[in-house]
Amino acid sequence: MKLTNVTKKYGEKFAIQNISSEFEKGKIVAILGESGAGKTTLLNILASLIPFEGKVEDVGRVSCLFQEPQLLPNLTLEENLKFVLPKEKWGEIADMVCRVGLKGREKSRPNELSGGEKQRVAIARAFLFPHDTLLMDEPFSGLDLSLKKSLIELVLRLHAETGSTVVFVTHDVHEAALLSERAIVLKAGKVVGDFPVPEPYPRSFFSHSFVESLLTHTLMD
Repeated sequence: MKLTNVTKKYGEKFAIQNISSEFEKGKIVAILGESGAGKTTLLNILASLIPFEGKVEDVGRVSCLFQEPQLLPNLTLEENLKFVLPKEKWGEIADMVCRVGLKGREKSRPNELSGGEKQRVAIARAFLFPHDTLLMDEPFSGLDLSLKKSLIELVLRLHAETGSTVVFVTHDVHEAALLSERAIVLKAGKVVGDFPVPEPYPRSFFSHSFVESLLTHTLMD
């Protein structure tokens, strides 16, 4: 995926300013920044949801994972997954339900699921949907540490199987260091840092203090 001079303005205010970057196929890239840095705007550009100036190439088919699971409340877990797939692909659902740890809950509706279970359904749906690029907008925000860790591990396992490119928006350096292979830091719509995260998987929240301190320093500049 390649971005060339990508710019977005709202009136006279820049949300994104002349971003040029390449995203290696099959890698997980975190977009870090505080509120208002332009993270979600950039994700919306990659999803072709808003007009912009510049050029974005080779995004391919896109799947999305959001902070809120956004499940259809009148459908069961299984039906929510069927909704994003052609009928000939429905045979893949049972295996995915097992892999996300929800076997036996196929007939449950969203109001019968816990918050963590709903997000597991959303993760299953995002990976089942045929895609080349997965866009994730703070899907672990507000979760407790144990649940956050288990869901990140789930995403890593599924990503290893699909090999899709992942662009992951977050304001949390811990999440970025745990999940991503590269971290791009935005401030006021500009790239102010671009760092590799060299640690091998699996990682711990507590094993990458150097990376965390480096990213935190950049965010505070």
